[in-house]
Amino acid sequence: MSDKKFNVLFLCTGNSARSIMAECILQRHGRGRFQSFSAGSQPKGQVNPDAVKLLKKLNYPTENLRSKSWDEFADSESETMDFVFTVCDNAAGETCPIWPGQPMTAHWGVPDPVTEIGSDAERGSLFAEIFRMIERRIEIFINLPLASLDKLTLQKRLEDIGSAK
Repeated sequence: MSDKKFNVLFLCTGNSARSIMAECILQRHGRGRFQSFSAGSQPKGQVNPDAVKLLKKLNYPTENLRSKSWDEFADSESETMDFVFTVCDNAAGETCPIWPGQPMTAHWGVPDPVTEIGSDAERGSLFAEIFRMIERRIEIFINLPLASLDKLTLQKRLEDIGSAK
């Protein structure tokens, strides 16, 4: 299990900011051990410009990012996910598809920066704060001893990460 590359899907309703940021963070910090994806139940159709601005500022590649439906990952032809994390309360409360392979799931809800109104500087600051919250959770996740944890313990740890600030 230690040599396995894990597929991770981050879900949010609109798939325009939080789940996109999570996808990028894990792709970079996962040190080749994780392949990350993101999707939404009701995708906005485009990545939020403030999210793109922040990601570019932090030197994350943004060219191939797109807002997409979780349906792309819910059929038998899709990549089998090992982990599925909801990063918004709406997505956590929705009836998710049955994921092929029955991945481990957890809710890592963070506030939605897209809904906030304010100056460019205020929005930028909020996006950066949300980014740091997601990044912290991902750092905890990627440092879990996945190969040595039984399924119940791993599930509890994943749920605990959702309360990390």
